[in-house]
Amino acid sequence: MQSYYWVKTFHLVFVVAWMASVFYLPRILVNLSETAGQLPVVERLQLMGLRLYRFGHMMFGIALVLGLVLWLGYRVFPDFPTMVAPGAAGWLHAKLGLVVLLLVYFTWTGRLLKGAVKGKTLPSSRALRWFNELPLVLFIGVVWLVLAKPF
Repeated sequence: MQSYYWVKTFHLVFVVAWMASVFYLPRILVNLSETAGQLPVVERLQLMGLRLYRFGHMMFGIALVLGLVLWLGYRVFPDFPTMVAPGAAGWLHAKLGLVVLLLVYFTWTGRLLKGAVKGKTLPSSRALRWFNELPLVLFIGVVWLVLAKPF
C-alpha cells in the first residue's frame, strides 16, 4: 500500500511540472508576438520556449507512465490497490479525454513555437492571450473529475 502512495505522489508532481509548461508555453508565444523585430529578445524567447517544450514532453512522459501504474498496477504488483472500482470508471475516461485535449493543446502550441522559430508569423497577441486561458478550464475539469469521481 505504501508504494501506491509513492507512485501517486510522484505522478502528481510530474503532472504539476507538465501543467506548468502547458501554462507557460503560450505565455512565451504572447511575448514572441509582442517583441517581433527585437532580435536578441526573440532569440532568447525562442530558446526558452524550445527548452520548455522539451521539458514538458519529458514531464508528460513520466506522468503518463506513473499514471498507467496507478491505473493498472494491481495487475502486475501484488497488493497494489487500484484507483478505479470495477464498473465505476466513467470519471476516469472523462478525465483521460480532457488530458488528451490538454496534450493536443500543448502539441499545437509547440508547433506554433517551432513555426515561429522558422520564421512563420504567430496569431495576434490578443488571440494568443485568449487561447492561453483554455488549459485552465480543461485542468479544472480534470481536477474536479479526480476529486469528485461523479460517475
